[in-house]
Amino acid sequence: MSIILLGINHRSAPLSIRERLSISCGEEGKTLEALKNIPHVREAMYLSTCNRAEVLVNIKPADEVVEKLKAFITEHGNLSPEEMGKCLYVYRDEDAVRHLFRVASSLDSMIMGEPQILGQVKDAYRLCVRQKTSGVILNKLLHHAFSVAKRVRTETSIASNAVSVSFAAVKLAKKIFGTLGRKKVLLVGAGEMAQLAARHLMDNGVDRIIFTNRTYENAVKLANDFHGLPVEFELLEEKLGDVDIVISSTGSPDCIISGDMVATALRRRRNRLMFLIDVAVPRDIDPAAGKIDNVYLYNIDDLQGVVDENMQSRLNEARDAEAIIDEEVARFSGWFATLEVVPTIVDLKNKIEEIVRGETERSHSWMKDLGGEERENIEILVNSIVNKILHDPVVGLKKESLNGEADPYVAVVKKLFKL
Repeated sequence: MSIILLGINHRSAPLSIRERLSISCGEEGKTLEALKNIPHVREAMYLSTCNRAEVLVNIKPADEVVEKLKAFITEHGNLSPEEMGKCLYVYRDEDAVRHLFRVASSLDSMIMGEPQILGQVKDAYRLCVRQKTSGVILNKLLHHAFSVAKRVRTETSIASNAVSVSFAAVKLAKKIFGTLGRKKVLLVGAGEMAQLAARHLMDNGVDRIIFTNRTYENAVKLANDFHGLPVEFELLEEKLGDVDIVISSTGSPDCIISGDMVATALRRRRNRLMFLIDVAVPRDIDPAAGKIDNVYLYNIDDLQGVVDENMQSRLNEARDAEAIIDEEVARFSGWFATLEVVPTIVDLKNKIEEIVRGETERSHSWMKDLGGEERENIEILVNSIVNKILHDPVVGLKKESLNGEADPYVAVVKKLFKL
């Protein structure tokens, strides 16, 4: 068995590549099914967020399987060999475990300490459980990752100094306008990003927030929560001309705001400044809109500068978090290493138990005259002797597996006991 994690993130690939590897709503199941159908892949999970696209698999070791996984990502994202070579990272076994733990604990996030990534990892795991693409290894690994993330948040202060992408977007808007008082904002989308943005906007004195979403009821709910105005999604183009700031974070596979729509809105505004923040992956706003005079368009990668200002306060906490992760990686690796000898240990115990049952049945003629308590005491004695005999061989096999040197011992046990 082997654990492989490969993918791209905000450090290795620009937004233009990451958005090609995002999964549109409803396609997640097909992606997992395609992964599971790759020869030698036993379990699979696909994590797709605005900052990363990663494949996590448990495989039967084979030379060609990693190449097939690379080909899957290349084809899924329509990547060229050059793009794949520059952007794709591959982690194996312990390194894959460490990377997953760092992701779940938000140490690998654009905004270190942000809480959203853990929920996204949990969502990806729930999906692979629902699609039956997870098993013993991924189940254990993901639950361990959730436990590690909880330890990091509990035992360090990394989350207390974190900011969200939405906070960074609002902070950037303040830099552009100086103050957000009397500004009108249009929020496109009704997910967690939009909710966080609305909260930060209200805290910064925004005059009015307009909410729109493909599902109108979701826009109404947000509008009620934040005392805003809901509008039908079909009125999006019309409302662009009424606002100073647009923050868009939908799950649309295509741009929903074109350059022409922005140009028309700007004319209606008599060329008054428009500030557009696109935190969606794939992007919601046509990049051509950013070339229009008096239009400031920023995407999720552009927020990195705002994030860096808040980074120093989290670096000390990150060192403590990394120490926790090192400890937990060692713990999981110890469990994973013992799996190599588990089938042999199980076979050995089963054979001994079978011998005990057989001998007990053969002794039935003289044991039948014993009382129930006497028979129970004999069974307890026999099982105790068996467990003590098996203890040292079992512990020895597990110890050797931790050093990666269990194969010859497994072979001897199988030969001696004819397993």
